[in-house]
Amino acid sequence: MTVTSAPASLPDTTPPDTTPPAPATALPPIRRWERIGLAVLLIGTTVAYLWNITVNAMGNGFYAAAAWSGSRDWKALLFGSLDPENFITVDKPPVSQWVMGLSGQLFGFSSASMLIPQALMAVATVALIYGAVTRAALSRGAGLLAGAVFAVTPVVALMFRFNNPDAVMVLLMTAGAYCTIRALRQASVRWLMLAGVALGFAFLAKMLEGFMVLPALGIAYLIVAPATLRARLSHVLAAAAALVASSGWYVVLTILWPESTRPYLAGSTNNTFMDLVLGYNGFARFLGRNYKGGNRFELPPGYEMPHNAGPGPGLGPGSGGFGSGPDRLFTGEIGYEISWLLPAAILAFVVVLASRWRAPRTDLVRGAALTFGLWLIIDGIAFSTMKGGMHAYYTLAIGPAVAGMFALGVHEMWRHRASAFGRIGSAALILTAGVWSFVVLQRNSDWQPWLRWTIITIAVLAAVGLLIASVPAAGRRRLRDRVTSVLVIGGVIAGLGGSTAYAVATLPQSHTGGNPTVGPAKAGKPGSEQQSEVDRIMGGNFAEPHVVGLLSGTTTRWSAAVDRSSTAATLELASRTAVIAIGGFTSRDPVPTLDQFQELVRTHQVRYYLAQEVQLPDSWRVPSQGDTATSAPEDELWRPIGHRDIGDWVAQHYQATHIGNIAVYDLAATPN
Repeated sequence: MTVTSAPASLPDTTPPDTTPPAPATALPPIRRWERIGLAVLLIGTTVAYLWNITVNAMGNGFYAAAAWSGSRDWKALLFGSLDPENFITVDKPPVSQWVMGLSGQLFGFSSASMLIPQALMAVATVALIYGAVTRAALSRGAGLLAGAVFAVTPVVALMFRFNNPDAVMVLLMTAGAYCTIRALRQASVRWLMLAGVALGFAFLAKMLEGFMVLPALGIAYLIVAPATLRARLSHVLAAAAALVASSGWYVVLTILWPESTRPYLAGSTNNTFMDLVLGYNGFARFLGRNYKGGNRFELPPGYEMPHNAGPGPGLGPGSGGFGSGPDRLFTGEIGYEISWLLPAAILAFVVVLASRWRAPRTDLVRGAALTFGLWLIIDGIAFSTMKGGMHAYYTLAIGPAVAGMFALGVHEMWRHRASAFGRIGSAALILTAGVWSFVVLQRNSDWQPWLRWTIITIAVLAAVGLLIASVPAAGRRRLRDRVTSVLVIGGVIAGLGGSTAYAVATLPQSHTGGNPTVGPAKAGKPGSEQQSEVDRIMGGNFAEPHVVGLLSGTTTRWSAAVDRSSTAATLELASRTAVIAIGGFTSRDPVPTLDQFQELVRTHQVRYYLAQEVQLPDSWRVPSQGDTATSAPEDELWRPIGHRDIGDWVAQHYQATHIGNIAVYDLAATPN
């Protein structure tokens, strides 16, 4: 019997299929894990951001006083007045004050009624980012990643539990991006006009900063929208008209409303809104000229403020301690607040454009990449070159762009994960995120040192594994694909580790004042001792109980007048009485004039005038050539006031009573 053996099986020489799956044309039905993931994302953000939110008390007292005023008076709410008697506004438009003031009217003014709406704005922004990326990538997983990245960004955890206007501005900017991405799919003029409306109200939150996303949205629509060029241009013009209408009505209101019956628009030189837009809060701020004219709080001869400290609360120019240039977004406090995934997001912009290079002009993923990528680049360049006062938290404005762009990059490489391009691209994104997180954490090396080593180890291992998997002969295809998926997921989680840890450390900390910072409680930064000394000397203890008691017992329209809005706000919140802020935030505003102030005193509309008196420290003395200090009176007390004509008139005609280092003048007394 002849036995025939089966032919030996030949090796499979068919090359692996590395063609990415064809892009979906519609969003597939939601799966169970996606529904659960979205619920976890939104509920988790809500709980985390609302938890113990009142630890921040009044947050920034400047805006808290305006929210309190808006909770008491409708005109104060409309104009964003610092005081309920409408002497002067805050130096920003009123949208943020509308939200917090209305909440105060509905629920009573408190820390909770003021800050809870801010936290809910974070949830709404996360939902908008999720929706925008999901619709662009036709992947709910990509949308969940984008929303999560935004929620665990430290500056987001800081500012959406605070009462500055940045939160509502970023919510509206994100709404504009969402509406633009909705408009891209079918060249919808309606959605594009809604984007214009959103940006119009972003302008009414923080003026020109709210428009910084505008070029990115316009360019993305003009390039990608599936319509003729003529139609695209007409749609953009319609959106511009919607933007002008949604922002311009308030400008017109300030023009038509008689100046004598509305508050002075703080920060302007002539009580007009557009002067504030183009001057103090606009180009003058960007170019570093919004404090032109020098420091009104001129020190006595022989003294000089420390160079490595700022000019004090509301007293003058400064970049917030940050230099200008390309590295500004990656160093110092700004680095802790926003830079964790910034390099990876920039790289993601490049790899997505490279991946979609041959796609049709109307490719929606490329349109979303242009939206988020150009938003990130344009705003990043603006922040890097800004010459005027710069706070680290301004970078909240690019938080949605970083989150959206990073998620789009990860998703695009995930779609190509069967190819060498996808694996190498994923490795580059993961390694960039992991290495930079290590660098940022290294700057605070005493805090959780294990974390940075864990992140860099996982990131490097994932990146190396992906590079090995990109070699065609490296193992079986099915096993390689599974390993690739595990490496990408693990690497992305590691890349988010540093940002998440710093955001979690930020949440329980108490943040008050005008320059909050992120991360764990830490020792003072370089120059902070001098800055604290400046704040102590210039800020004063105006909320001393005896002073507050005097103001609380008044029956006049304004209980007191004092230089600077920050001091007036402190007194208002402590006494729950209206206080005149002489000169506004920087004491440079030309109100009240001496004649106006004298009329207020003559008609018994203000009861007290307060002025701080301080003994300047020896460390502020200017050394002379012989290494000695320039002579200055040892017992001379200095008054940090800007409207010296008012201070001198009051001192000449009324007797001061001293409470601590506060000189209190009773303007109801018989003048000298």
